[in-house]
Amino acid sequence: MTSAGFKRTAQRLFAVAMVGCGLAVAAQPDAPRLMQVEIEGIIGPQTADLVKRSIDRAATGGVQAVILRMDTPGGLDTSMREIIKSILAAPIPVVTFVAPGGARAASAGTYILYASHVAAMAPATNLGAATPVAIGIGGERPGRDKQSEESKPAGEKSDQAKPGRSRKGEPAKRDESMPADAMTAKQVNDAAAYIRSLAQLRGRNADFAERAVRRASSLSAEEALKAGVIDIVAPDVPALLRIIDGRSVTIGSGKVTLKTAGAQVETVAPDWRYKLLALLSNPTVAVLLMMIGIYGLLYEFTSPGFILPGVAGGICLLLALYAFHLMPVNWAGVGLLLFGIGLLIAEAFVGGFGVLGVGGIIAIVMGGVMLLDVDLPGYGVPLWFTFGIAAGSALVVFGVAALVARSRRRPVVAGREELVGAAGEVVEATADETWARVHGEIWRVRADGPLAPGARVRVQAVDGLTLIVRPEVT
Repeated sequence: MTSAGFKRTAQRLFAVAMVGCGLAVAAQPDAPRLMQVEIEGIIGPQTADLVKRSIDRAATGGVQAVILRMDTPGGLDTSMREIIKSILAAPIPVVTFVAPGGARAASAGTYILYASHVAAMAPATNLGAATPVAIGIGGERPGRDKQSEESKPAGEKSDQAKPGRSRKGEPAKRDESMPADAMTAKQVNDAAAYIRSLAQLRGRNADFAERAVRRASSLSAEEALKAGVIDIVAPDVPALLRIIDGRSVTIGSGKVTLKTAGAQVETVAPDWRYKLLALLSNPTVAVLLMMIGIYGLLYEFTSPGFILPGVAGGICLLLALYAFHLMPVNWAGVGLLLFGIGLLIAEAFVGGFGVLGVGGIIAIVMGGVMLLDVDLPGYGVPLWFTFGIAAGSALVVFGVAALVARSRRRPVVAGREELVGAAGEVVEATADETWARVHGEIWRVRADGPLAPGARVRVQAVDGLTLIVRPEVT
């Protein structure tokens, strides 16, 4: 075979090989798609909205599963329950992964982890401490053994038991310890029953779940895996996907098998809606919007025609009310804030000798302290901000009141009242009438005695168009 023939033969073989490779690639099914949602920081309305919209989008977009990559100290109970409802109603599996190393799934994060179809953690992470912090646990009931679980011998720790069972295989006994306060006990029992139901649904350790609520117990990732609290410990998302590949989970429609090896992972970034809800969920911003709204509307009502203060004030007030709707506010605190603002405004216009103003400051401070029914970091109104709002409002109100009082003490500079006390000079005097020049104008004047032209007079009163004067002694 000549070199030219060999070359043509090689080209044909190469073309056939490329076509074969293309057909083989085309015959392979598309790689599975997963959606990863980042949950960082305090769980609030913006987090619940992001998770719900992500699950809905994944379910309609052909995504096989949703991964919640979580690092949270906890959050609002209402937002946590909305997330859990979205997970339980999801038509696709939801995998919660506490990562990276050093992350935690405390408080509300523990509930979400228990509710997920697959619960995973990275090394050097922890979960637990799920006691409702807003209600203030008052300690254990007197007479109960106060020895902590951590101080017990390893063989007596019920964390090592099978999910939902005691160490000896008997039905797990409920931890009946509860605070003496009735309202506290009511909410603790509700939270304990809720997380226990989630543990039973997913076949996870219900004993630890209840202790996490009643005793604020916590576990590391390795301890949680041994205790049957979580399913997997993985260093990162790729390793997690390799481990859960082929795992069967139960969703609403039945059992499904995860196929995650080599999956394409789409990370959901927070959008403008998330950022707006996060901003409005800040109690400090909500109070500031309320103050701007009230003062803007007040300015528009007292000085009609400017339009901008009224429009801006109405928008800010509506946003503030929406923000209060998102948060677990104490409406008594909102009422005190509004009442305090009203008292300060009344001080400026009525003049209550400082009583209304001081009462308004006290009401604003107390309202700011009582505003929220939750004790989570980042969900309280800082005292410095509350005092700053009260002090700023007081300075404005008392400043306006001082200007009003000063204006009342000033002499009248316009109108008929301004003529009283003015000096003038007689320009014409007859038996019937006497005329004088006062402030450059000629006025008819009347006095107790006769007046001569050129005499200096001082106005004592105004009687219609006649000035009552008296001679000025020189």
